[in-house]
Parts: sequence; structure tokens; C-alpha cells
Amino acid sequence: MPVIPLPDEPNFEQLRKQAKDLRRAVLAGDSGALAEVTEQFPGHAGPIPLRTAQLVVARRYGFASWARLKRHVEIIEHYSRFPDRVADDGALDDTFLRLACLSYADDDQPERRVQARRLLAEHPEITGDSVHAAATAADTAALRRFLDADPAAARLEGGPFRWEPLVYLAYARHDPAIEADAVLTAARLLLSAGADPNAGYLWHGLTSPFTVLTGVFGEGESGPVRAPRHPHSLALARLLLEAGADPNDGQALYNRMFEPGNDHLELLFEFGLGTGDGGPWRRRLGDSLDTPAEMIRGQLAWAITHGMTERVQLLVSHGADVVSPFDGGASTTSVAATTGHADLVDYLVAHGAPPLDLDPSDAFIAAVLAADRAAVDRLRSEHPGLADEVRSARPALLTWAAACGRPAAVEILAELGFDVNAKGRTDMPSDQPWQTALHKAAEDGNLELARTLLRLGADPGIRDHRFNGTPLSWARHFGQQELVELLEPLTAPDPAASLG
Repeated sequence: MPVIPLPDEPNFEQLRKQAKDLRRAVLAGDSGALAEVTEQFPGHAGPIPLRTAQLVVARRYGFASWARLKRHVEIIEHYSRFPDRVADDGALDDTFLRLACLSYADDDQPERRVQARRLLAEHPEITGDSVHAAATAADTAALRRFLDADPAAARLEGGPFRWEPLVYLAYARHDPAIEADAVLTAARLLLSAGADPNAGYLWHGLTSPFTVLTGVFGEGESGPVRAPRHPHSLALARLLLEAGADPNDGQALYNRMFEPGNDHLELLFEFGLGTGDGGPWRRRLGDSLDTPAEMIRGQLAWAITHGMTERVQLLVSHGADVVSPFDGGASTTSVAATTGHADLVDYLVAHGAPPLDLDPSDAFIAAVLAADRAAVDRLRSEHPGLADEVRSARPALLTWAAACGRPAAVEILAELGFDVNAKGRTDMPSDQPWQTALHKAAEDGNLELARTLLRLGADPGIRDHRFNGTPLSWARHFGQQELVELLEPLTAPDPAASLG
């Protein structure tokens, strides 16, 4: 039987119950339970002791023993934090900390940080109430007093999020006017007193640690407005790396991969990104975290898929593997061509990637996304029915063409019968029905693309699958005024609708 992932927020008592349930099911002759046990212990018959049931459950989740599973769950339980579940207890310092720091919860908004700044201005005594508030505000005088009185305070978990002081400092965003010298001095004071440069937590128990570096680099799915990088991110990150922070920070890499800009990667490569054993978090969590090499491959796959040429070049210059196929068997060159980035193919081949070798369907996709009408016509002539085949297999291909910002490709696909209102993902080439091409044009503020889509029959009143929003509500949410002005006259009023 295939290994299945542990559930979110795994609970050891629930796993013990699963082992007991398995033992009872075997005793009752349940065919599924018997098959699972037989797979682990061929030829076994009859009842099983609890320790055997526990071993089967451990292997169900990919662990070699019950003890290893138990240890893994204990680590997750120890480091799990739930920032969005913290209740306001009325204490000023806790309120300040909740408002001042990125929590990657739904209510992370710039307005909260303004509230934190105002609260601190009205109650400057807050930084004398706890070492965590002093660190967050980079109040070096208060921080010295706390650490002089008790150096162990540098590693004290506390505040509303049960973080160490250095974590609060890294995730603080309430006041971009705090000078770099104050921030760096605060970090040095904490590190000198024994703060861990690799400190962090597991957000909702997910095994991708949000470390101090993660907080410094910021961003993520929430975007750079809701989750901005630290105002002194590079200087603070360098200080942490010099103090021993591991550069192989998977969550930091993930959070920063969505937007252009490679300064974080350049710094991390300087300190060994892609090498080493993965640091203390991988030693704790084992194979549930990518190896350093796997992190680099993941970054390469994303950069190629999204046409981030400079990032691809940076990764390749630091040894990223362009020869091996990605999961699923696609080569680096075929990924570049079939996601609309044919300009990367020659570069990859010149650096050791296999030459492009596409089957007719992939060649058709590559030609369409490149808006190469001659190649499209040739392929259709050589392979009758090819367009219908691709349309059946990739119904949201037009949505991906829009995500690439290719009006000419959108035109060709619409002419070939692809649905201009098809829903797909726009963060990756997937037919998962999330939103339409017009939603993406509204998000990006792409006026030319939006006009092309509307001319081709895009429905301005269509709602996306996840947020139930129209393209107009997307334009408003992302602050794209030109798109608001274009779509507003075309969209029926709906005061109750909003984008989550």
C-alpha cells in the first residue's frame, strides 16, 4: 500500500487509536486491515500484538518504526504554533506583539501594523514589560536591561505566539523607520546572550519551519504588501547567517519565489545554499524536508515555469541540475517550451540540458504559447485532430496563456475553439478550476489582455471558484484602477460580493 502523509496537526493519541483499531480490525477479519498487515508481514495469519499494529501504522506514514513516528509527532507538537488562534488577553505588550508582527494569518494587513506603531507611541512603557516587546521594537536599552538581568531571556519563549525574542525581531513590521543600527544591535545583543539564529516554529504543524530567516525575508502567498520583507532584510539576514543560520531555508525560498528579484538568493548562495546537510531543522524533521539539492531543483522548476530568466541563470551558475528530468519525467527544456518560455531553451541546452524533443501535443502547446502560427498550422496539418486532442487534455490552456501575458496566444487558442471562460490555475499550468483568464488580467492590471479577452467573449460577470469574485472585484482587490474603470460598466452591481 502506498505511503500516505501524516494529517495536519498530527496527534499521537490518535495514532495510538489507529493502531488499536487496526488490531481489532484484523481480529474481526476485515479484508483491508488483513491486506495492510500482510503487505508488511507476508504470510502472517491470525491476530497481531499491539506492537505489530503500531509498526504497520508507522510504515503506513512512511516511518521505519513506531519510535521514529512517535519522535516525529512529538517534535511537531513541540514546535507547532497557531498565530491566528491567539486570543487577545488585554495585556498591552501582547496586543502590541500581535499587531506588530507578521503571523501569516488571514488578518495580516498593513493597518494592523499602523495600529501597533500607534499603540507603542502612546505607551512607550510596553518595551519595558517584556523582553519580547523590547526585541520587537528594537529597543536596545530595554533589551540590555533584560539580558543583563538574565541572559537566558534571549531564548525565552513567550508573548502571544510563544516565540523567542529573536523571532519577534525578525517578524516585526510595525515601523519601517526604525534604523538599521538599532535592529542589528538588538540582534547582536540577543545572539551574544545565546539566542539561536535557527530558531523558528511550525506554522499549524506543517513541516516547513518558519525560521528567523523566513521572517526576515518575508513575502509568500500573501504578497509583498501584506507580508513585506523586513525593512533591513539583507543586513539582518547577513548578520544571522554569519551567526550560524542555515542558508537552506525552504520556507524562505518558497515565500520569495513568487516575485522577481534575486538578492535573497545571492546572499544565501554566498553562505552555502544548496550544500550541507540541511541544518538543525532537517536533523529534527528528516525526509519531511527537502535536501539542499532538492530545494535548488524546486527553485529551478518554478523559475523555468514562470520565465524568470535571471533567476534561472543565477541558479544554473551555482550548480543547479539542468540535466535530470523533473518529477513526472519532463526535461528542463520541455518545461521551458511548454510553459511559454522558449527563449530559455537555448540557454539551458548550452548549459548541459537535453535538446528539445517534444511529442506532437507538447509541440503544439509550445507553438501556441509562442504565438507561432506557422508552426501551429504545420502541426495541425501533420496531425489531424491535434487541436481537439490538446483542448480535451488541457481545457484551461488559454487561462495559462493569459497568465503568461500573451494576448496573441490567447487569440490563437480562441480561434481554435478553446473556451475563453475556462477556469484554471494561473500560478502554475494546471486545469484545476480556480479562475479565468479575465480574472488574471484584472489581477495583473493587463489592460491589453483584458480588452482582447472581452472582445473574444470573456464574461465580465463570471466568478472564480475560490473566492466567488468577479474580475471587477479582483481588480479592486489588487488596486488595478484602469481595470476597475474598464470592467465596472460591464459588471452587474453586487454590493455583497468581495474577494477574500
